[in-house]
Amino acid sequence: MRQSWCNSGKTMGSDDENIVNLASFRKKRRQSDKLREKRSKETQAAANRIAFGRKGGDKLIAKALKKRQKNELDGKQRIKTPDAPENNAHDNNEKPDTRSGPQGDKT
Repeated sequence: MRQSWCNSGKTMGSDDENIVNLASFRKKRRQSDKLREKRSKETQAAANRIAFGRKGGDKLIAKALKKRQKNELDGKQRIKTPDAPENNAHDNNEKPDTRSGPQGDKT
C-alpha cells in the first residue's frame, strides 16, 4: 500500500482511496437550479401568453363588449330630477321631525 500524502506513517485504507471532488457536486446543483428556474419561467411565459397574447380583433371585440356592458349599466342608474323633493335632513346628519301636532313644534 501507498503512504498517505501527509507522511504520518499511516497507510491509505479502502475508504480513503475514494477522493471526492466537491466542485462536481456544486456544478450539478447549479445546473439543476438553472433548469428549475428555466421551467418556472416557461410556465410563467405560457400564462402570460394566455393572458396578454390576444390578436387585435379579439381585443376589439372584448373592448366593444365591455363598453356595451358599461352603457347598459349606466342606463339603469337612477337620475336625480330637479323637480323631485329633496330631503336635506339626511345631508346635515339631522333626524327628520316625524312627530305630528303641537309637540312637533320646536319653538
